[in-house]
Amino acid sequence: MNSPLVRLASESGAIQEAATTLRRGGLVVFPTDTVYGVGADPFSPSALEALFRAKFRPRSKAIPLLLAHAAQMSEVARQIPPLALALAEAFWPGGLTLVLPRAPHLPAALCAGGDTIAVRIPDHPVALALIEAFGGPVAATSANLSGSAPATTAQEAEASLGAVVDLILDGGKSPLAEASTIMDLTVEPPRILRQGALPAGKLLAVVQRFTSSGRAASVEPSRG
Repeated sequence: MNSPLVRLASESGAIQEAATTLRRGGLVVFPTDTVYGVGADPFSPSALEALFRAKFRPRSKAIPLLLAHAAQMSEVARQIPPLALALAEAFWPGGLTLVLPRAPHLPAALCAGGDTIAVRIPDHPVALALIEAFGGPVAATSANLSGSAPATTAQEAEASLGAVVDLILDGGKSPLAEASTIMDLTVEPPRILRQGALPAGKLLAVVQRFTSSGRAASVEPSRG
């Protein structure tokens, strides 16, 4: 693959060009509130394969979906627990990823053959504009080789993945510079799978208030 096209996200037509690239099965790097992501069409087998290859990502690791609206959860999850709605209202858009039961129509490769899907609404105007322009959820993971440090600028992302992506949207430095916190809502009690941009204390405070109603169990943060 040739060197990617790098566009300032603020340039006229840049967002639409990136959305078109996604619809054509290409890979697009773009900024989010946490770190830079690399995105693909979640329903294109060839695009998903390219995403795994670009990052040297194990096929055993599922790829999250970025949404533009909380209502899109119903498009990709077969069940939305009340706690998910409460957490979405409290922390979306923002640095929280929720793991939900996957909808049956999602590609197996996207979910690593499993029964769950991770979803988030990023708090970044470029990411949200790209998802809106694309017209649906975008499969996206951090714009770096698997196992290496996440990119927080377009330049870092280009240094890592520039040879294997089609377009890079430069939107400046990601403000949080830290990956999202991940909470699994498919287990009882819910579990924090990764500590990240959203402090666990804030997350647990909402969950505990919700728990006091008797509708949800307490949270067990995972080790490591």
